[in-house]
This record gives sequence, structure tokens and C-alpha cells, in this order.
Amino acid sequence: MAIEVGQQAPDFTLFDSDKNEVTLSGLQGQNVLMLFYPLAFTGTCTKEMCMVRDNISSYNDVNAKVLGISIDNAHVQKKFKEENDINFTLLSDFNKDVIKEYDVVHETFSLGMKEVGKRAAFVLDKEGVVRYAEVLDVPSELPNFEAINETLKSLS
Repeated sequence: MAIEVGQQAPDFTLFDSDKNEVTLSGLQGQNVLMLFYPLAFTGTCTKEMCMVRDNISSYNDVNAKVLGISIDNAHVQKKFKEENDINFTLLSDFNKDVIKEYDVVHETFSLGMKEVGKRAAFVLDKEGVVRYAEVLDVPSELPNFEAINETLKSLS
């Protein structure tokens, strides 16, 4: 079932690129921007994560924790983070539990891959309530960062 604005974000625990567990409910008290992306080291995904990297001060200014989430394992996430100087948390949903919970799954993807995460953006307020939700069916499209930023500003 699709995640909708106004509902409590489903909780999860995933490993970050340094193999530390991160639990979503542990971030309450901060606004959260969750960015699901299909795969590290692909063109649009790299562009998106680097855009966020380059604008991290605007997210810090509104007390927003940024999470990038893909099905890549923690080792791939670490390499992706290092090579692109990513300055926010990348999480591995290698078992695909969270992309299924958030209903952001490409059942079939390029090169015969199955169950790859869609590009999606969710903004959560300090209580973990979804205040913005966008799921993109076309992997080469980027989320509406203007709308994301406006939502975050309204929460601070």
C-alpha cells in the first residue's frame, strides 16, 4: 500500500555504509528527508545524490536528516559515498524489506533485474509523520526538490 501524506512513516532498521544500524524512529525530533534511489554508480542516482551533497547546508539549516536508501549492499554504499564525497547517510536495503514496505519497487528493472527500488522522496516531520511523498515510475526523473525544500522549510 502506498505511503501517504499524514500517516506515520513505517519504522525500519537498516545498515549504513559504515555497517552501523540506523533506526528511523531513533531520528524522531528531527525532520527527515528519505531519498530512495535505484542503484549506486548509475547516472541519475549519482546526479541526485551529488545535488543533495552540494546543497546539504540547506537541509542542515532546517534540522533535516538526509537518508539515501538503495538496495546496494553496505560495501557498495561505502564506495559510492567515498568516490562521490557524499556527506549524508546512505542506507542499504539489501533485503528489499523497506522498498516493499514503502511500496517503491520496480518489479522489473533494466538488464533483467527484479525488485529494484524506485526513485522516491519522503519528508517526515519531527514526530515521524509523512508530510511529503513522491514516487517516480521513470528511473531517469528526479524528485521535485523545490517542493521538498518548501515542505522542509514549513516544518522548521
